[in-house]
Amino acid sequence: MQVKPLYDRVLLKRVEAEEQIRGGIIIPDTAKEKPQEAEIISVGDGKFDEAGKRVPMTVKAGDRVLIGKYTGQDIKVDDDDYTIVREDEILAIVEK
Repeated sequence: MQVKPLYDRVLLKRVEAEEQIRGGIIIPDTAKEKPQEAEIISVGDGKFDEAGKRVPMTVKAGDRVLIGKYTGQDIKVDDDDYTIVREDEILAIVEK
């Protein structure tokens, strides 16, 4: 199943951070924070401005971005977890 976001919304998958061991103790999954880095899976067509013209999206599928820890709406599709956010909730594009 494919999910296509509407307007200025972006479908993304959070990138899991590497497992960290602190002082020989492995932190369990339940104690870990949500990752802030995500990969964009798909984007909407953009929102409309006051004149009725569509404003193109700044981000595109495949970009790596930074988002807030508790930003967006979490959804589950075919046993995969995704997050849907508005474009203006994206904090930065990560360039490697």
